[in-house]
Amino acid sequence: MMRRILVLALVLFTIVSSYGQYRRNRNQPAPTTATPEEAPVNTTNPNEYFIAGIEITGLNVLDKNAMSSLTGLKIGDKIKIPGDNIATAIRKLWKHGLVGDVTISVDRIEGQNVYLIIALAERPRLTDFYFTGIPKGKQSSLREDMKLIKGKIVNDAVIRNAELSVKKYFAKKGFLNAQVKIVQESDTLNRGGVRLRIAVDMKGKVKIHEISFEGNENIPDAQLKKKMKKTHEYARITLHRDVLGSVVSTHPRQYKAALDSSHKITGRQFKEYINRNIKLNVFNSSRLIKSDYDDDKEKIIEFYNSEGYRDAEILSDTIVRHGENAIDVKFRVYEGRKYYFRNITWTGNYLHTSATLDKILDIKKGDVYNKDLIDKKTSFNPKGADISGLYMDDGYLFFRVNAIEVAIVGDSIDLEMRIFEGDQATLDQVLISGNERTSDHVIRRELSTVPGQKFRRSDIIRTQQMLSSMGYFNPQKIEPEVRPNPANSTVDIEWKLEEQSNDQIQLSGGWGGYYGFVGTVGLTFNNFSMRNVPHFDKWRPLPVGDGQRLSLQVQANGRAYQSYSISFTEPWLGGRKPNSFTISLAHSKSNPTAAYSTSGAEEVSLNTSSVTFSLGRRLEWPDNYFSLTNSLTFQVYDYKNYLSGTASLPAIGQTNSILFNTTLARNSIDNPMFPTSGSSLSVGVSLTPPYSLFRSDAYYSDINNRYKWLELVKWMVDTKFYLKLLGSNKPNGRSLVLEARAHLGFIGTYSKVLTPGPFERFYMGGAGLAGGFNSFVLGQDIVGLRGYPDNAVTPPLYYLRTAGVRSAKIEGGIVYDKFVMELRYPISTSQSATIYTFVFGEAGNNWDNFYDFNPFKSYRSAGFGARIFMPAFGLIGLNWAYGFDTLKYAPGISGSQFHFTIGQQIR
Repeated sequence: MMRRILVLALVLFTIVSSYGQYRRNRNQPAPTTATPEEAPVNTTNPNEYFIAGIEITGLNVLDKNAMSSLTGLKIGDKIKIPGDNIATAIRKLWKHGLVGDVTISVDRIEGQNVYLIIALAERPRLTDFYFTGIPKGKQSSLREDMKLIKGKIVNDAVIRNAELSVKKYFAKKGFLNAQVKIVQESDTLNRGGVRLRIAVDMKGKVKIHEISFEGNENIPDAQLKKKMKKTHEYARITLHRDVLGSVVSTHPRQYKAALDSSHKITGRQFKEYINRNIKLNVFNSSRLIKSDYDDDKEKIIEFYNSEGYRDAEILSDTIVRHGENAIDVKFRVYEGRKYYFRNITWTGNYLHTSATLDKILDIKKGDVYNKDLIDKKTSFNPKGADISGLYMDDGYLFFRVNAIEVAIVGDSIDLEMRIFEGDQATLDQVLISGNERTSDHVIRRELSTVPGQKFRRSDIIRTQQMLSSMGYFNPQKIEPEVRPNPANSTVDIEWKLEEQSNDQIQLSGGWGGYYGFVGTVGLTFNNFSMRNVPHFDKWRPLPVGDGQRLSLQVQANGRAYQSYSISFTEPWLGGRKPNSFTISLAHSKSNPTAAYSTSGAEEVSLNTSSVTFSLGRRLEWPDNYFSLTNSLTFQVYDYKNYLSGTASLPAIGQTNSILFNTTLARNSIDNPMFPTSGSSLSVGVSLTPPYSLFRSDAYYSDINNRYKWLELVKWMVDTKFYLKLLGSNKPNGRSLVLEARAHLGFIGTYSKVLTPGPFERFYMGGAGLAGGFNSFVLGQDIVGLRGYPDNAVTPPLYYLRTAGVRSAKIEGGIVYDKFVMELRYPISTSQSATIYTFVFGEAGNNWDNFYDFNPFKSYRSAGFGARIFMPAFGLIGLNWAYGFDTLKYAPGISGSQFHFTIGQQIR
């Protein structure tokens, strides 16, 4: 019995000991770890400890102290293990997205002190990215669209956003099926860095195969498609089944024979039908771009509304895949009833009668209802008068009119035009911003909006045109900000400007026939300031800001040809009125024999020296687009063996000229570099004193006296008109513009005995430059005619001039005409460069007597080209032209010609 009791006691002791060891092991804290998915917390019997140390491991770039502070744990804190403190610290680290993995564990426990280890895995950082599968030309523009920044942490969101950016970029280009795969590659040169390889498979460009409409009973598909400006079907030929029947054949002859036999259509009829039913879309894109697509849907509704269908709507639009790289777009529309105007009444109009307003509105009873037309006629009508302009040009800035539909009877609508006239507004403050180089007084003197005056909308438009024509500011960025103050019936206007440099440097060269190579160096400062010349602190980098113009030019090829000129213009002489004053000096030397002369050859030379004083002023009548310019020129021609074979000039002599010119001009173009509207008209006459009226005929029989003093009456007429055919009305929008020009000039004298002299005549042909083959001529007016050699349309030699033949008669015309039609389209109208292409047709002729003058007998040409205007270099053009006619003495038609131009060509 005693042994049994001892065995039982031993078993009980062993059980109790094991249980105690179990309790002690269970209360011992275990290591705590966490992953992004879970942070386990064991709340069974947690113990409290003081943090005695924190060790951060696994960092390459991040700062250990910064990461420790992000956890919220610091030495000395009392925490429970297990407990919420550890889980909270893990969440804080994950919140900032700087690390990819977090583990917090206990290193050791010493009494009530615990030592923690925070093991972190840093996310990689972007060091570079590159593309595969796309051309290098597309990579540069795509890089600009990407939002990837070197040094930024790469995570899943960055990868997704980069992928979406690439897909969006190619979607805009029409590659809707483009696939993008982004792969992270370790950067061996940068620890913890990655490079992104962006692999792109563009697939094929997705085009619109067909656009169809359902529910359009009154307006055909073709008309609706035409209103979609940016969304088009791709080019194809559509053959209608109702004509082709069930004939199936790919061989043209069998196809035609089947038609002849089954449908009794002759070959000629078949050809005419096919020509009528060919649908081509060559110049328009067939890509589907979301923003353009949405705009075109609005244009469809706008068109329906303009046709009287005020209730029209697009019920649905569906995009259906058509093969791999094409889609069909299907619209389901609701047209509704077509409405018409019935009665239109006016209320609230006290200044103007209803009859006056009806005349401007110009809508009759029974006209198709058009809400857009109402808006144009009441707010702003770019093609004519409008109600708003009638009031606002009289100061009624606060005027408004609301068109209210007061009755709808059947298909007719009655409108009540409710007018609030308000008070007249007076200009209070006129502010200017954005002019860093140009002085305020230079801008203010061009403003038609002057404080104290009544507000007028026409003054706003006129000021925009004036500021644009100055050339100092970007025409697309001239913005008038109108700030009405209804409380005191005033208005403030701030003119927001963006300056552009229009100073020009001309560096060019040309081949001058027997002159050889002729180089040109020119400097033009269009916003010069003479008064700031001695003040070096105001140079930016030259003395600028007063709107003066200083121009210097040198042309030379050595001894054969030299030309020097300098001019200065003050646009506001005296500073109070827009009276411009110009003084210019010029000296030229022409010695063609120096280029090819041999010993004993007869020297031929012509030297000219001139000084010109000019005074111009703006006119207020008939309107403020008119200007009048008067000038006086003193010029001396020194010649040696120049035209000596014509019995017109002595071998050595001098001709003097005192020439008075007056020019009346009107200029209303909207942009000097790329006009889209307006016109330019100029009529000028140049007169010398009438010496022949005071001298006998015998005086002029002496060759030394005949042209000692130049005598002439010279008329010049130049007209230009601009019409926008297609395009946007936005400031930076592109527009197809038609330019029409006509030029006419003739020279006469005061006496029937004395013919016009050898100077100031017309030389026609080529680019219209004072350069080119045999065209570095002095004392003449150069008129261009593309498609023919330089100056070859010049009597009496015409084509023989190109061979260097000299005439026994005076060369040059005394009457000419020229007509030009040019269709222009801009590539860029930015501040840095204006670039546009054009096609043209022109015709002109040049006569040396009035008896042969016939405006219907002209030399014709057509061609195309491009021009680029850069502020630093001016206007440069390249033209290809084909001359359709045969010049006098030429072996055949003029044919293909290339022309290079520098500067703005007047004629």
